[in-house]
Amino acid sequence: MSAEKADPTTIVLIHGLWMTPRSWEAWVPYYEAKGYRVITPTYPGFEVEVEALRENPEAIANASVPDTVDKIADEIRALDAPPIIMGHSFGGTLTQLLVARGLGVAAVAIDSAPTEGVRVTPPSQLKSFFPIISSPGKHHAAAGYTAEQFHYVFTNTLSREESDKVYNRYHIPAPGNWVWAYGVLANYTPGKQETWVDYSLNDRAPLLFIGGSEDHIMPPAVNKSNVKHYSKSSALTEYHEFEGRDHWTCGAPGWEAVADYALDWALKNASSKHLSAKL
Repeated sequence: MSAEKADPTTIVLIHGLWMTPRSWEAWVPYYEAKGYRVITPTYPGFEVEVEALRENPEAIANASVPDTVDKIADEIRALDAPPIIMGHSFGGTLTQLLVARGLGVAAVAIDSAPTEGVRVTPPSQLKSFFPIISSPGKHHAAAGYTAEQFHYVFTNTLSREESDKVYNRYHIPAPGNWVWAYGVLANYTPGKQETWVDYSLNDRAPLLFIGGSEDHIMPPAVNKSNVKHYSKSSALTEYHEFEGRDHWTCGAPGWEAVADYALDWALKNASSKHLSAKL
């Protein structure tokens, strides 16, 4: 198949940890107004609303990365044509795993959590993870942040009052074992982990990483290191950094600039070479 420019009509938005598809509620109508179909898949068991997950977090505690990747991959394969894939935070990790399966015509990982082998761990990231990893009881439980902790981890460029509004509307616990196994211990566990990808793949969709200069939990150094791991691949991999933006970049004031950059890049680089998805 030729590498002529593709014309995707669907955008898949994948949320990260401590969030649900509700975190994309501004992006969905924004992209729909531009003529795109937008879908926001979630993790198995997360199909209910934020409030229900807070009340009964059992599905969160029992979540599995392989099951999540398989579920989202099946939803993408069921589409009429391969989409643009975008993911935020751990959704960026999932985006990388999906791209490695041959899915999508272009992909964007925003403030991405790292895949296996990215060993950069800045102090602000350790501080962000500390409330979760400091308590062994959270290892196999649903583990959330307090409003004060959330302000440091996600919304540090906002006032505390603004941050609390975000926290109350969007925050849910995350699978504690994911934070331990994939955010902290993945590089110290023998064998390939569930966030392992083949960085050398040449026949994959173009991939953009977007970082924020003020992101505490996934600082630019983490994303830049992730990008470097793809250096042996001939497939396009690029990085763009937004100054003054925190981890809540998809919802903080000025999010439209992030959404526009991500979409413009994806449309510019989408290729019909990637119109067939590998099984």
